[in-house]
Amino acid sequence: MNEAHVTITGWVAAEPRYAVTANGTPFLSLRVGCTPRRFDRQTGQWQDDDALFLTVNCWRGLADNVNGSDFQRGTPVLVTGRLRIRQYERDDQWRFSAEVEALTLGPDLTRGTADFRAAQRNGPLTEEDRRLARETADEWALTPTEEPQPQAA
Repeated sequence: MNEAHVTITGWVAAEPRYAVTANGTPFLSLRVGCTPRRFDRQTGQWQDDDALFLTVNCWRGLADNVNGSDFQRGTPVLVTGRLRIRQYERDDQWRFSAEVEALTLGPDLTRGTADFRAAQRNGPLTEEDRRLARETADEWALTPTEEPQPQAA
């Protein structure tokens, strides 16, 4: 209940990594970068401060939805979630890692547009699902593979 919730405006800094855990839970991790800007009144110009990079972890449906979306390196994003600070020792030095356990993640629409598609919730397969899968597999099996035709110049 007394958790630090944060909102981050930034960009995807590295290609997302998707995996399914041994017990079948979808997981996606990505790096998000933020570069604070400050207005320098003396020069009348905007100045970039040092960039901050955070690991953002997504679980379950959010992981599946992010994986099924077009989040590539450089995509502007908004992230909300729980801030986690980990302390660990490496090379005889204590280090810290900032991570966000994402609750929401989406494109930053102040910098572009998006086409939203509602996600289908996974549930048990119905007989109709199984029939459609069989029919699709049969179509692939019965359709001959065509060789690509050379393009006319």
